[in-house]
Amino acid sequence: MLIRRIVLTKSLHHFRLLSNYATAAAAVVPEVDDDFPKPNPKYAETIHAVVRVTSGKNIAAKERKAGRVPSIVFEQEDGQHGGNKRLISVQANQIRKLVNHLGRSQFLSRLFDLEVHPDLESQDVIEKVRVLPRKVHLEAGSDAPLNVTFIRAPSSALLKVDVPLVFRGEDVSPGLKKGSYLNIIKRTVKFICPADLIPPYIDVDLSELDVNQKLLMGDLRVHPALKLVQPKDHPVVKIAGARVSDQKKSK
Repeated sequence: MLIRRIVLTKSLHHFRLLSNYATAAAAVVPEVDDDFPKPNPKYAETIHAVVRVTSGKNIAAKERKAGRVPSIVFEQEDGQHGGNKRLISVQANQIRKLVNHLGRSQFLSRLFDLEVHPDLESQDVIEKVRVLPRKVHLEAGSDAPLNVTFIRAPSSALLKVDVPLVFRGEDVSPGLKKGSYLNIIKRTVKFICPADLIPPYIDVDLSELDVNQKLLMGDLRVHPALKLVQPKDHPVVKIAGARVSDQKKSK
C-alpha cells in the first residue's frame, strides 16, 4: 500500500509539473519572427478511419488483408502516455503514400486531420480530430504499414515529438572542403511542443563549421516555446578529421 501511494504521488507530481508548463505555455507564447519551417500544405490531407470493435492478431491480419491498417487514437495526458483510447483502422494505401512522400520521421512530426466513420460505406462522422502520428510499424522489406498509433492534438496540448533534423550548407562548410567528413550523431531531437507549433523539421546550418567543430542540441534554432527534453550540451553533428583509410590513401 505504501509503495502504491509513493508511485501515485510521484505520478501526480509529474502530471502537475507538466500541467503547470502547459498553462504557462498556453498563456504566454513568445512573439517571434516566424520564419521557422512550416508543414508542406501539399500533404495536408484528412486521414479517413473506421471503427474497429476488437483487437488481436486474427483481427489485425483480417484488417491488413482487406487493405486496412489496425490503429489506435488516444489522448496525450503527460507528454508520453495517454488514455481515452479508440480502436480504429485506416487505409493502408493512404498511410503508405504519406510515409513514402514525407519520410518516416517527418510523417511522425506532422499533424493531420482524422475522420472516424462507423464503417466504410457511411458518411457519418463519429469523431473529427487533429492528430499526431506517434508510431508507425513498417514491414521489413516491403515497408507496408502494419499498425499506426495516433495522439489527439488540440491546440491546448503539449506533445513530446522527435523532430527530424535537416542538414544544410555541406557544400560550403570549411571543414568539409578541407577533406574532413560529416559525423551525424543525431537525426532527430526530442522536444515538448505546443501542438500548434510542432515543426516538421529543424534546419541545421553547417556552412560555418570547420574541422573538429560541432553543434550541440542547445545550438539548434527553434521556436522559443519548444522545450528541449535532452541536455543542451549533447552533440548533434561534428566535422571530424579525415578517416584513417583516407589518410593512408593520401600517403
